[in-house]
Amino acid sequence: MKFCYYIICIVLLASCSTSTPESETEETNQTKRPNVVFIMADDMGYGDVSAYNSESKIQTPNMDKIAAEGLMFTNAHSPSSVCTPSRYGLLTGRYCWRTNLKKGVLSSFYGDTSLIEPDRATLATLFNSAGYETACIGKWHIGMSWNTKDGSPALYEEEENIDFTKNIIGGPLERGFDYFFGTAGCSTSDPPYCFIENNKTLSIPTMMVPEVIDTMPGVVSGLMASDWSQENVDVTLTEKAIAFIDKHQASKADEPFFLYLALSSPHIPWMVPDFMKDKTEEGARGDLVALADWSVGEITKKLKELGLDKNTLVIVTSDNGPKRGSNGHKASGNFKGQKADIWEGGHRVPFIAKWPGVIKSGTKSDDIFSLIDMMASFADLIGVELAENSAEDSYNVLTTILGGKQTENSMQPRVFHSGGGKFSLTQGDWKLIQGTKKSGAGRDKTSADSLMLIGQLYNITNDPYEENDLWDDQPEKVEELTAILEKIKVQ
Repeated sequence: MKFCYYIICIVLLASCSTSTPESETEETNQTKRPNVVFIMADDMGYGDVSAYNSESKIQTPNMDKIAAEGLMFTNAHSPSSVCTPSRYGLLTGRYCWRTNLKKGVLSSFYGDTSLIEPDRATLATLFNSAGYETACIGKWHIGMSWNTKDGSPALYEEEENIDFTKNIIGGPLERGFDYFFGTAGCSTSDPPYCFIENNKTLSIPTMMVPEVIDTMPGVVSGLMASDWSQENVDVTLTEKAIAFIDKHQASKADEPFFLYLALSSPHIPWMVPDFMKDKTEEGARGDLVALADWSVGEITKKLKELGLDKNTLVIVTSDNGPKRGSNGHKASGNFKGQKADIWEGGHRVPFIAKWPGVIKSGTKSDDIFSLIDMMASFADLIGVELAENSAEDSYNVLTTILGGKQTENSMQPRVFHSGGGKFSLTQGDWKLIQGTKKSGAGRDKTSADSLMLIGQLYNITNDPYEENDLWDDQPEKVEELTAILEKIKVQ
């Protein structure tokens, strides 16, 4: 595996233009490990990026530019249709349902410990081992622990007992990142409403969320810092990401960096900064998608300003499917379902990648992969062997990410999970949904012995929009895929 990516790059580069400027870029990229910028929006759907949706009510010129100058993937997926498990899967290469979180997301805000075990390898430890400086900026939402004033366990119900002056335990720094700036949970809907830098809060939250915000759908009541601005969270996160890049180049320009920027937009509540209001035809939610696109533009502008764009792999994606669009906007494109659903709209996400001179511009790929595959793929990219018992659910799809074709990849079984804890398995042409005839987002219960009796089956190649359920027509295929899924569950 070590330094395998050089060979892949050479093969791919042979198919690219041989003009003098690009040849110079190719030579540079064959001899230097790339910086990696991984930007993840929150609840941005397949149809939210205008490059994916010709009828979109939202225009995303900066993401469209990356797609035009790089590679646009049409069959990329989040491992879950809700955020906490997708983020766990991305950072560890392991399905989150293998932890104690079997459905939904973390929600106690103060009483949660990190889902990532202290000794588990993460993307941060992986990049660190190859000499990268690493930063996590934005939404964490994988659990961290808070100290209390009286030393008792931290509980959301006793928020006044949290000691915000003390260090936070089990956050990004203790899971491998060199720098963290962001929030503990969903930045604009989960308390505490304050920024954390490294392992300490910047401003002590002392006031309750104002009623005008508290009454918005999805917002959880809790303490807020007096200088907190719901509308400007992603503006601040973008500024901090740019500051990290600037600081890195000023002090460690001879080392590569890995930046994981986890934006808040377009997650609820849909509160828009003034400079982005009414930018789209979809309304406030669409304006927040446009804000995420603005952030992408600011980051890519900075990379170009510093001359880093030619040796930086930039990836933009989403943690899961979207909330339903408005004003006729198809946030999931033509796919069935939305956030929390087990249908494609819940976990098929936009994914665009650009690395000049390595990834051929203006191309598309329909190869399937999951965000959970990033761990093994990045390990190959930077020439690091994965430790034993790490990233056990992650497949190496680096060839796909760099624009090549992996013919065996489609037959790798991939598991997806709904907000309600329902499983699906995709392998080759087929997708099995286990235990429900519904979306999987609700609380419909299925006993273990009836998993073979209730479900859905689709030929996902011929029927990507899941219109023709073949469960009753193909019992042998149901049995075959169920056996594969059950085996993966106990591995």
